[in-house]
Amino acid sequence: MTPTAILAALEKEEQLSFAPPQATWAIRARLLWQHRRRLARVVGFSLVLSLLLTFTMPKRYKSVARIMPPDQQGSSAMMLAALAGHAGGLAGLSSLAGSFLGMHSTTSLFIDLLRSGTVTGHLADRFNLQHVYRKHYRVDTIKRLARNTTVTDDKKSGVITIEVEDTDPVRARDLAQGYLDELNQLVNRTNTSTAHRERVFIEQRLHSVQADLEQAQIELSDYSSKNSTVDIREQTRAMVDASARIQAQLLIEQSGLQSLRQLYGDGNVRVRESEARLASLRAELNKMTGTSAPLAHDSSGAGDKEQLYPPLRQLPRLAVPYADLYRRVKVQETVFELLTQQYELARVQEVKDVPVVSVIDAPGIPEKKFFPPRILLALLLTFLATSAAATLVLAKEAWARVDPDDPRKLLEAEIMPVLRRHIRGLITPVDRNHA
Repeated sequence: MTPTAILAALEKEEQLSFAPPQATWAIRARLLWQHRRRLARVVGFSLVLSLLLTFTMPKRYKSVARIMPPDQQGSSAMMLAALAGHAGGLAGLSSLAGSFLGMHSTTSLFIDLLRSGTVTGHLADRFNLQHVYRKHYRVDTIKRLARNTTVTDDKKSGVITIEVEDTDPVRARDLAQGYLDELNQLVNRTNTSTAHRERVFIEQRLHSVQADLEQAQIELSDYSSKNSTVDIREQTRAMVDASARIQAQLLIEQSGLQSLRQLYGDGNVRVRESEARLASLRAELNKMTGTSAPLAHDSSGAGDKEQLYPPLRQLPRLAVPYADLYRRVKVQETVFELLTQQYELARVQEVKDVPVVSVIDAPGIPEKKFFPPRILLALLLTFLATSAAATLVLAKEAWARVDPDDPRKLLEAEIMPVLRRHIRGLITPVDRNHA
């Protein structure tokens, strides 16, 4: 290529580039008008092909469900504040409860549960989606179901919207309802497990405390039966009062005995009767007072039958173990009462605090298809095919106006024969095999 030809080609390109926009538009429109028949054939063929393509595409339906998650933050905060108010020195816990519980969002939790592999896996097995979607692997089926499902939430109201697309309107409705069922079951299972463990722990502890209480009561009753102790305080008060009365009678009887001796002498019947009464009062007083020696109980229980109540001097020794046994019984009774209350609360909590999904709009069978918009899609494909054909015509005409001595034309002249030769070499063995 000579330098003169190169300069001429550059001048032609500059003239075309600096042409007025109206002239360039007119030239292109005239060129397309010259190829109007070809473009019309392209429009007709692409329209027919687009209609066939769009009408062979399966219809897709969308079923929509809306739910409102329960709000448990208020009740939980009130419960924690109440517990903090009952505990001494935990006043700051009630103020901390609101900020701590505010970090949790039930809406976000429900969305994560709906998108979890547990829910989608159960739905895939329940509706045999691996066969419906014609997938070889179960994981691909779950991914396809996830693509066909859209879960969104309203940031202001917290309402969760579940949209399920499918080629079958009934299956779309069933899948949307299946999401609600699986969410309910998953929430019930996870929340009931926590409440159930708490209730089982309190129940086991209650049985243990009940056994300890019964054992403490048996030990206290055995000790009271062996030592004739019913109520140490009342018995001590009664023994002191009785011994004081006996001592007073003893003093009165001694004064009367001295008077009788002075009047009648020692051998008188009245004197002997008074001495007998004094001996009886002293014996009764000695029996009530007793000794400070430890009491001995035989295995047959004969000693218990001989003495209906413990002596006064033995009461301090009996008071310490009796108080210890009595305290154990009262402690076990208190713990048993508290655990009984907590057990009843836990049973109610196990049933009451299980969050239930509140359905605002139940999923229904969609009446109209969601996809594809056949006419719009056919027109769009026709427009794209026509635009591509027009662009090809303009590009072909522009390439034809390029100077043969242009470097691009020379590059094409070198590349195209090589490509044609390679293509013929690939096609020729195929033809021979068919022959």
